[in-house]
Amino acid sequence: MGFFKRELSPVERFENGLKEKLVSRQRLAERLGAAEAVVAEKRAAAERLAVAGAPTAQLERAETNLRTVEERTRALRAELADLDEQVAASERALNEARAQRDRDAAADGIEAMASAIEKAVPQFQAGSAALLAAVANGRVVVTEATKFSDSVEAVRREVLAAAELLCWELRSAAMRTRVGNGNEAQRAAEPAQSPGSEIERQLIYTLNPLSWREGGELRSVPAFTLVGLPKALLAVALRHQHVDYMNARRVQTLMHVHGNGQGNGEVSEAEVIDLDVLAATEQENPHADVA
Repeated sequence: MGFFKRELSPVERFENGLKEKLVSRQRLAERLGAAEAVVAEKRAAAERLAVAGAPTAQLERAETNLRTVEERTRALRAELADLDEQVAASERALNEARAQRDRDAAADGIEAMASAIEKAVPQFQAGSAALLAAVANGRVVVTEATKFSDSVEAVRREVLAAAELLCWELRSAAMRTRVGNGNEAQRAAEPAQSPGSEIERQLIYTLNPLSWREGGELRSVPAFTLVGLPKALLAVALRHQHVDYMNARRVQTLMHVHGNGQGNGEVSEAEVIDLDVLAATEQENPHADVA
């Protein structure tokens, strides 16, 4: 059944296109090699005629033939250089198509997990409803059974809410994965927020180099960086416009300019804003002008 052909995937199309260009390049390189050999022969022939003192007409014909093959060789060389650029572009497109294929596969796996969770939720609801009914339909009231029923109902509500939130997060992660945005900036800021840390933090974007102290350790971050800033210092940093929230318009522009919010370059110590000193100054002078 030759009428029904399988549609090629983007990767297969780019692979076929690259193979065709490589074959064309090989043929063109062979033609160029042959042309360069002819140029060498024509040059040697013209040199022999000149050394032998051949007539002017014969020398002119030899020079004309030499120029002709040289021009053809230059044209082939330029064509080969252009084809090399096309091959490089095809290789880049193929690599991007392969990367997109891998991202799509990962995103499909994440979405499949979300779908599986959603399909399992009704079964969980049915099971918990059966447990609740077993207690509610009883002819006698038992304190232990009532407590069990209340616990089941609390767990049911918590699991349903958690399942809904998890499915939303999974689908958001799948969407980011599919477009190649794994939220590297947020992951880079996460190591600064250890799971066991008791400090309450806020993910914020720095507009200036900042430093503060945590447990006797000095921490510093450059400008244009996502960081988990202790909420105790957040207010003073916002008032002095040293940080801003992620949804702020200027932050979106700065992240576009500076990449995914990763601080780059080193700054001198004099440029770093000490938030502890700033907070202490505000406490000493609460009416300080911070405009």
